[in-house]
Amino acid sequence: MKIHLSSVFVDDQDKALRFYTDVLGFLKKTEVPLGDYRWLTVVSPEDPNGTELVLEPDGHPAVKPYKAALVADGIPATSFAVEDVHAEFNRLRNLGVRFTQEPAEMGPVITAVLDDTCGNLIQIAQYK
Repeated sequence: MKIHLSSVFVDDQDKALRFYTDVLGFLKKTEVPLGDYRWLTVVSPEDPNGTELVLEPDGHPAVKPYKAALVADGIPATSFAVEDVHAEFNRLRNLGVRFTQEPAEMGPVITAVLDDTCGNLIQIAQYK
Protein backbone atom coordinates (compact mmCIF):
# COMPACT_ATOMS: atom_id res chain seq x y z
CA MET A 1 0.00 0.00 0.00
CA LYS A 2 1.20 3.53 -0.75
CA ILE A 3 -0.17 7.05 -0.58
CA HIS A 4 -1.64 7.97 -3.96
CA LEU A 5 -3.36 11.32 -3.27
CA SER A 6 -3.27 13.92 -0.56
CA SER A 7 -5.27 17.15 -0.46
CA VAL A 8 -4.79 20.72 0.61
CA PHE A 9 -7.87 22.94 0.78
CA VAL A 10 -7.45 26.16 -1.22
CA ASP A 11 -9.58 29.28 -1.46
CA ASP A 12 -8.90 29.79 -5.20
CA GLN A 13 -7.79 26.98 -7.51
CA ASP A 14 -6.25 29.32 -10.12
CA LYS A 15 -4.23 31.19 -7.51
CA ALA A 16 -3.23 27.90 -5.89
CA LEU A 17 -2.09 26.42 -9.19
CA ARG A 18 0.09 29.47 -9.87
CA PHE A 19 1.63 29.37 -6.39
CA TYR A 20 2.22 25.63 -6.27
CA THR A 21 3.73 25.53 -9.79
CA ASP A 22 5.36 28.93 -10.40
CA VAL A 23 6.64 29.47 -6.85
CA LEU A 24 7.00 26.07 -5.19
CA GLY A 25 8.01 24.33 -8.43
CA PHE A 26 5.46 21.51 -8.63
CA LEU A 27 4.07 20.36 -11.99
CA LYS A 28 0.40 20.27 -12.93
CA LYS A 29 -0.58 16.60 -13.33
CA THR A 30 -4.35 16.49 -13.75
CA GLU A 31 -7.04 19.05 -14.55
CA VAL A 32 -10.61 17.85 -15.06
CA PRO A 33 -13.53 20.33 -15.10
CA LEU A 34 -16.23 19.52 -12.53
CA GLY A 35 -18.83 22.26 -12.70
CA ASP A 36 -17.65 25.31 -10.76
CA TYR A 37 -14.41 23.58 -9.74
CA ARG A 38 -11.83 21.19 -11.17
CA TRP A 39 -10.12 18.00 -10.15
CA LEU A 40 -6.71 19.65 -10.03
CA THR A 41 -3.52 17.94 -8.95
CA VAL A 42 0.18 18.76 -8.86
CA VAL A 43 3.21 16.51 -8.46
CA SER A 44 6.86 16.86 -7.64
CA PRO A 45 9.09 17.21 -10.72
CA GLU A 46 11.40 14.79 -8.89
CA ASP A 47 8.65 12.11 -8.89
CA PRO A 48 6.07 12.93 -11.60
CA ASN A 49 4.38 9.54 -11.21
CA GLY A 50 4.39 9.72 -7.42
CA THR A 51 1.92 11.07 -4.89
CA GLU A 52 -0.40 13.73 -6.28
CA LEU A 53 -1.44 16.77 -4.24
CA VAL A 54 -5.08 17.70 -4.87
CA LEU A 55 -5.72 21.45 -4.82
CA GLU A 56 -9.13 20.94 -3.25
CA PRO A 57 -11.69 23.78 -3.19
CA ASP A 58 -12.49 24.89 0.36
CA GLY A 59 -16.20 25.43 -0.29
CA HIS A 60 -17.53 23.00 2.31
CA PRO A 61 -18.83 24.96 5.36
CA ALA A 62 -16.57 23.05 7.78
CA VAL A 63 -13.37 23.77 5.89
CA LYS A 64 -12.88 27.52 6.35
CA PRO A 65 -13.20 27.43 10.17
CA TYR A 66 -10.88 24.40 10.22
CA LYS A 67 -8.27 26.18 8.08
CA ALA A 68 -8.57 29.39 10.12
CA ALA A 69 -8.08 27.47 13.38
CA LEU A 70 -4.96 25.74 12.05
CA VAL A 71 -3.47 29.04 10.86
CA ALA A 72 -4.35 30.79 14.14
CA ASP A 73 -2.51 28.06 16.05
CA GLY A 74 0.42 28.03 13.61
CA ILE A 75 -0.24 24.44 12.50
CA PRO A 76 0.80 23.53 8.95
CA ALA A 77 -1.78 21.82 6.73
CA THR A 78 0.93 19.57 5.28
CA SER A 79 4.68 19.17 4.98
CA PHE A 80 6.98 18.90 1.97
CA ALA A 81 10.45 17.36 2.06
CA VAL A 82 13.34 19.44 0.72
CA GLU A 83 17.05 18.72 0.41
CA ASP A 84 18.14 21.97 2.10
CA VAL A 85 15.65 24.00 4.16
CA HIS A 86 17.96 27.03 4.38
CA ALA A 87 18.48 27.18 0.59
CA GLU A 88 14.76 26.68 -0.10
CA PHE A 89 13.85 29.28 2.52
CA ASN A 90 16.16 31.81 0.84
CA ARG A 91 14.90 30.95 -2.67
CA LEU A 92 11.26 31.29 -1.66
CA ARG A 93 11.79 34.42 0.44
CA ASN A 94 13.48 36.03 -2.57
CA LEU A 95 10.32 35.24 -4.54
CA GLY A 96 8.25 37.12 -1.94
CA VAL A 97 6.92 34.13 0.00
CA ARG A 98 5.93 34.99 3.57
CA PHE A 99 7.22 32.67 6.27
CA THR A 100 5.66 32.32 9.70
CA GLN A 101 8.61 30.28 10.96
CA GLU A 102 12.18 30.69 9.80
CA PRO A 103 14.38 27.57 9.60
CA ALA A 104 14.62 25.90 13.00
CA GLU A 105 16.05 22.63 14.24
CA MET A 106 13.36 20.31 15.59
CA GLY A 107 15.06 17.12 16.75
CA PRO A 108 16.03 15.11 13.67
CA VAL A 109 14.69 17.70 11.19
CA ILE A 110 15.09 21.32 10.20
CA THR A 111 11.77 22.96 9.39
CA ALA A 112 10.36 26.26 8.17
CA VAL A 113 6.70 27.24 7.70
CA LEU A 114 5.32 29.37 4.86
CA ASP A 115 1.99 30.91 3.88
CA ASP A 116 0.72 29.40 0.62
CA THR A 117 -1.46 32.49 -0.14
CA CYS A 118 -4.50 30.19 -0.32
CA GLY A 119 -5.35 30.01 3.39
CA ASN A 120 -2.79 27.45 4.56
CA LEU A 121 0.49 27.18 6.35
CA ILE A 122 2.87 24.71 4.71
CA GLN A 123 5.92 23.22 6.38
CA ILE A 124 9.12 22.42 4.52
CA ALA A 125 11.36 19.89 6.23
CA GLN A 126 14.83 18.49 5.84
CA TYR A 127 16.01 15.39 7.69
CA LYS A 128 19.46 15.92 9.17
